[in-house]
Amino acid sequence: MEEKIFTTEIGGRKLIVKTGALANQANGSVIVQYGETTVLATAVMGEERGELDYFPLTVDYEERFYAAGKIKGSRFIKRETRPPDEAILAGRLIDRSLRPLFNQDLRREVQIITTVLSVDQENDPDLVALYAASLALAISDIPWSGPVAGVRVGQINQELVLNPTYQARAKSNLDLVVCSLDQKIIMIEASALEVSEEVVLKATQFSLKHSRRLIKFFQEIQEKVGKPKNYSWLKELTAEEKKEQEKIEKIVRDFSQKEIPKYLFQKKLASKEERIAAVEKIRRELDEILIKKNIGKEKREKAIEQVNKSIYTAISQSILDKEKRIDGRGLDEIRPLFAKVGVLPRVHGSALFQRGETQVLATVTLGAPGMEQYLDTMEESGRKRFMHHYNFPPFSAGEVAPLRTTGRRETGHSMLVEKGLLAVMPDQETFPYTIRVVSEVLSSNGSTSMASACASCLALMDAGVPIKRPVAGIAVGLSSEEENGNFKRFKTFIDLQDLEDGPGGMDFKVIGTREGITAIQMDTKTKGLSFEITKEALEKAKIGRNKILDFMNSILTSPRQELSPFAPKIIAFRIEPEKIRNIIGPKGKVINEIVAQTGVTIDIENDGLVIVTSPSQEALIKARDWINDLTKEIKVGEIFRAKITRIVDFGAFVELFSGESGLIHISEIAPFRVKNINDILEVGEIIPVKLIKIDEMGRLSFSLKRIADKSFYRKKGFL
Repeated sequence: MEEKIFTTEIGGRKLIVKTGALANQANGSVIVQYGETTVLATAVMGEERGELDYFPLTVDYEERFYAAGKIKGSRFIKRETRPPDEAILAGRLIDRSLRPLFNQDLRREVQIITTVLSVDQENDPDLVALYAASLALAISDIPWSGPVAGVRVGQINQELVLNPTYQARAKSNLDLVVCSLDQKIIMIEASALEVSEEVVLKATQFSLKHSRRLIKFFQEIQEKVGKPKNYSWLKELTAEEKKEQEKIEKIVRDFSQKEIPKYLFQKKLASKEERIAAVEKIRRELDEILIKKNIGKEKREKAIEQVNKSIYTAISQSILDKEKRIDGRGLDEIRPLFAKVGVLPRVHGSALFQRGETQVLATVTLGAPGMEQYLDTMEESGRKRFMHHYNFPPFSAGEVAPLRTTGRRETGHSMLVEKGLLAVMPDQETFPYTIRVVSEVLSSNGSTSMASACASCLALMDAGVPIKRPVAGIAVGLSSEEENGNFKRFKTFIDLQDLEDGPGGMDFKVIGTREGITAIQMDTKTKGLSFEITKEALEKAKIGRNKILDFMNSILTSPRQELSPFAPKIIAFRIEPEKIRNIIGPKGKVINEIVAQTGVTIDIENDGLVIVTSPSQEALIKARDWINDLTKEIKVGEIFRAKITRIVDFGAFVELFSGESGLIHISEIAPFRVKNINDILEVGEIIPVKLIKIDEMGRLSFSLKRIADKSFYRKKGFL
């Protein structure tokens, strides 16, 4: 197949698309290069799986260490194994951008694999992978309504920046990725440093303007090299089969119009159990009717799928027509809230947060800086001192399932909440602990990730972590009717749950403080949101967020002033970087001696930040003073701890921990006449001394009597 190359420019850098050269057995394949970051994407459609009642789409984002010129850091495993969290998150971002534009009735497996081949350390491959995946699908014969395009928007010095590099993103207070189609918003992912709703909307408009040009470029490529779409899965029915199908559809339609309102809306279904029971009754009753009419099992299953859609449609219609929700709430009404802090006895901080039947227990663990997570990925090498982990056990949904490794959903929710909290976390110098927060979902009924944000914030305050401001999260839902790709009408509502998240809907999650937004994650079951819906969702999220913050304030107004007695004791201070060697000593001799004698852990940064961790306050102070003595500037009047190295008739020679030595004259040993120095001091003893003189030859003279209190001499049998 002939290679074809297409080129455009976005964000001041070339975007190059190559087709026809690689992976030609796939239904569609492209290579996309942005700067020198290069990604191969393939799209393949498999055989039909008729037993499924959902569309089987898989999106994988594959990191390759060679892309960054690196070899995996593990001594024992050099091959890429389980994808890192960053790769899972990139895969989810692409999945959420593509999935809404598939026909959800398709039962043929579709797999999109994006493989990162080269990374230039400037342009993030997640966006390049999104472009490649969109194009691979667009030029394939797989039925899909794309192409889509997305851009990243930052804000630096109040100016919006298109597709900022890694270096620019480090200076930005916003990292917003928006994927769109024909000015409709398909997906949003964002982290921010408390930016306003107005800034997010302005950045979204900015993204739509630039995405429009990219989509036009992608469509031109599709027109030139794209294959005709394969609709063979839409089976042509015989006249008899068509008649049978129409008969069943009429039965389902008539049944739905009569029975669904009776089961769902005659009374408020306040609990998840009631709603599930009502839905099951509808399905069971329809199945019984079809059995009596001698309808076969396979056709009955299709009919059940049809009535499921009717259930979601009825719930949506009720919101659109009457602003009536299935549990009786108003559109802007949050379910009952409950919270409690300090719920576990030994952990460093804990909180229970409940909204309706969604319940999350969050715990905080504080550790030494050495407990930081080391990052070894294709893009990152470094350390991470704040972590949030989200667990979703099967019992939380009333289900039985094997406990396996963390899934993609858990990874996504972990990072969403982590991003939402990161903006308010104290810096390392203010609070030098490594911090791990774990959210345990105990009961699930809508927006467990947003409940995790609230529970985690309360647990952090319970632990005494000095966060800047409290954080809360809320999800906004949508009921809508689309006609010819446009919204005929819509209603947004806050705090969606179970049956409200169906076709024509969205899950628009927003985390933030009273000052602004810290994280967003939006996905939709429409063909894309209008700007008007996005604006209204952000406005409602702000109102809902502030209501929850009011409630959280009634539970705990600010972080506790003291840490848990079970938390390790940590102190942080700075020294001159050139004096780090004084602490380390030759071959680590000095620092090893401090650790051996005090039992502390010492972490030293290259910029001179020293962090000492200990379970004991006494050992902490002892180690701190020792380090201060090692690094203190030698000036008259300064106090040091010193070791006695030799005793002579006229005094005692001492050595400071920093290596300098000097003399305590016999007249400076005690506030009384000393006959025998050995009665008061002994070789190897560590004592406090004050530097009283540096003579013209640089010799040091110390005093003991000027700083030692009377208890020192009483222990020696004097005074």
